[in-house]
This record gives sequence, C-alpha cells and structure tokens, in this order.
Amino acid sequence: MIEITSYLHRQEFKNLIRRWMYHQALPTDADDINRLVHFNNAFVSRYLPVFAERVFAQLHTLPFYGRRSRRKADLKDAIVINCPGHNARIDQMLIDYRTDPGLFYRETPFHGMLYFCQGPDGPALIGSSRIKRVRRLAEKTARRIIDAVFESIRARADRLAQERAAQAGMPVAALITPPEQMVAEFQRAESRLLEDLKLDRPILREKQLVIQDVAGIKVLVEDRQQKAFLEKMAHLDGCELIEVEPHSGLYNAVNLIVRHRPDKAALTAAPPSNRLVALMQAHGLPAEEVHRHFERFVNQGEDHVHIEVIVCNYQEMLESEIGRCMHEDRIIQQRLTQQYNGQLARNIEFLISYLFAFAASARKDLGDLPIRLWDRYLPDYFDEVLMGLYDLPRLEVME
Repeated sequence: MIEITSYLHRQEFKNLIRRWMYHQALPTDADDINRLVHFNNAFVSRYLPVFAERVFAQLHTLPFYGRRSRRKADLKDAIVINCPGHNARIDQMLIDYRTDPGLFYRETPFHGMLYFCQGPDGPALIGSSRIKRVRRLAEKTARRIIDAVFESIRARADRLAQERAAQAGMPVAALITPPEQMVAEFQRAESRLLEDLKLDRPILREKQLVIQDVAGIKVLVEDRQQKAFLEKMAHLDGCELIEVEPHSGLYNAVNLIVRHRPDKAALTAAPPSNRLVALMQAHGLPAEEVHRHFERFVNQGEDHVHIEVIVCNYQEMLESEIGRCMHEDRIIQQRLTQQYNGQLARNIEFLISYLFAFAASARKDLGDLPIRLWDRYLPDYFDEVLMGLYDLPRLEVME
C-alpha cells in the first residue's frame, strides 16, 4: 500500500496498513505497531545525527556543533540572528519577522537539531536535521493514499463515460455530460471501489506509494558551492545518491534522496533511552528486555534507509521559514486544497491517525478496529474514539 523508506521493516508496515484498510486486523498487530513506530523512531534518531555530521563535514573545515530543538522558534530565530549577507529581499524578511514574530508559527513542534559554525560575529547556522513528527507522518501517509484512491475512482468514472460514449457511437471528447451526471458517475465509481474493499479485492493495482522524507536534513550551501557539494554527496561512503530534483519558483532548492547504509552495530550499542523503555514497558515489554528487542529489530531490518537532503542558499532558507513559501503555510494550503474530501477520504485519515495514535497510547490490546472504510461516521465519533484511546473523560456529565 505505502512504503516509508526511512523506516526498517517496511514491507511489514506496508502490509499492516493494507490489512487495516480491508478491516483485517490481527491480535498481534498491537505489539507490531509499537515496535514499528517506537523502535523505528528510536533508530532514526540515532542514525540521522551521524549522517548529518558526515554531510556537514563535506562543507566545513571549522568545528561545528549541534543543538537540539523542539520548537520552530529555535530554527527561525537562529536564521535571523547572524545574517551572512544582505539585499532588499533578505532585509525585508528580517524586518517582517522581528516586527511581529508571532505571525510566523513559532510554536510549531519541531523534532530536530540545529547545526552551527562559530563565525567572527558569533554562531552561524549551517543547516538542520529533523525527524517528521508522527502526526505529520500520519497525515502525509493518509494524503498519499487518498490521492491514489481519488485517481482510482476518477479512472473508474472515466471508464463509465467511455461506455456511454461507445453506446452513443461517438468519441469521449465529443460527449457532453451534465454536471449532475458527472457527480453521479463519480459516486457510482466510488461505490464500486468501496465494494472492492468489502470483498478484499485490489483497489490500487500497480500503484507504488512511497514516503521518502521521514528523516531529513537541510544544508545551507551558497549557489557557487552547490555543484561541488553535489559531487561530494554522490561519492559519500556508505551512501548512494538515487534522486536529484531541483525545485524552482516561490522556493528554490535541490532535493536529494540518499540511500544510506547505517552502521547497525554502532547504532545499537548504547542502551535505549528512558523514554523508549517507558513506552515499551507500558505495552507489556519488561524494561530489561527492551535493549535486546531493539537490537533484534534493527538487525533483522533492511540494510539501507532513505534520507532526504535539501540543499539551498541562505535567502531560500529564509523564504521557506519566514518568507513567501513558509513551510507552515504550505501545510495549511495542502489541507485546504486536497482534491478528494468525501467520506472515504475522512475515514482513511482517521484510520491512519488511529494507527499511529494507538502506538502513543497505553493500550496493550487492539481489539476490533473502530472504523470500516466503507461505513459512514460523523467526526464526533472519531473524537470519542481518540478520547477513549487515551482514557480521557467525556465532556458531558451523566448522572
């Protein structure tokens, strides 16, 4: 169904999501979800800093250091404190941010590291790393599936139009379809897809859905240095550059996807954090067993992971954090402009959210899944399910 390439045990995770979409949960899924979410996040948090330091070492001979960040305010402040160059556009962005910083989504959660070199005027930001938050990962996973489902429904509706055109003895291009008939055909196509889900028939044939950017770093590289940097990235030991995608327009950068082979032995040598131990203990795994299970999880997983590397200059970094292509504005725009927002789309969103939310809860038993993609629900029901997952009391008082 969908592959999260920064994670290990990708096929297992992919199969679990597919089964849940067909309402085929297994009793073992509760334990599997906890491993797949928590152990993967722990592994990403270990291999990403090691990889990031290797990348920054390709650019900087001076010592550099990292600082943990939990809010976007840290990153946005770091960008504007020590500006390496000025022009009219840069100066205007700095003025806008300093005048009213509250307009720039400073409280956005950010699970990452900021990297600095010590310059003549103080610490200078050279880049950052981040692990996509579980909420954003759930949202992106759902959106990818929804977009693919929408394409499948639309293709089915197109086939219905082709059948009508064939019966009328005319090409599809010459067929005039009233809007209400187009809606009816889309709804018929949607009903057929829901029937396929009920009967466990494939709905997304030959569709490879991939999320490449759970683990990512952003590197500040001025334009004159970018070619040399890309050449170094292409020859980085233990890595393979598998995708280079330039972006231009409101935001100009180069996106790289790097296939990386982490040193599993080194990365699993240290004992797990207290946070990971507590999470796994809450789900029934004894504290003294967590390290062994984590090692086994990593060693039995794939040998490589994918990491996104965004390469941009200082001005474009400003544009992406406080300028015309602010990351948070793009997230809001994606939510507002999603092509398909019907009941099925909402059900998929909730199902994927529930999957990741279950891992964050203290529940040990999964029980029956609270949603079937082919049924209808009000958002109120979703709210109550999630509140129940965390044992939150209902607002209404019943006596």
